[in-house]
Amino acid sequence: MKLLLDTHLLLWAAGQPGQLPAAARALLDDPQNELLFSSASLWEVTIKRGLGRSDFHVDPRLLRRGLLDNGYSELPITSEHAVAIDGLPPIHKDPFDRILIAQAIVEGIALITADPLVARYPGPVRSV
Repeated sequence: MKLLLDTHLLLWAAGQPGQLPAAARALLDDPQNELLFSSASLWEVTIKRGLGRSDFHVDPRLLRRGLLDNGYSELPITSEHAVAIDGLPPIHKDPFDRILIAQAIVEGIALITADPLVARYPGPVRSV
């Protein structure tokens, strides 16, 4: 199964695996699953790191390299993803989360998240 990880799960997987919920750890450890990260997550890390957010202290270049080196595939943002945001209900205003949700819907892959607000979206969103 293809799994798109939200930004916080990516950060935890890369640098603080002890923070991962057990359900997320099981999905990440299952060799049957293909793990993906969105370029939107790296964009989010870059912006929030630049703003001085303590929970986004990782260097996005090192994060990207580490994810690729550990078998994750990168999912770029397309115009189809961008316009799919228009069809999302107004549950959440975070643009990074909304593009991740749109990507999951357009690509037909599961977005896994530990964020209860993101988990409220219809479609292939899985709460861990």
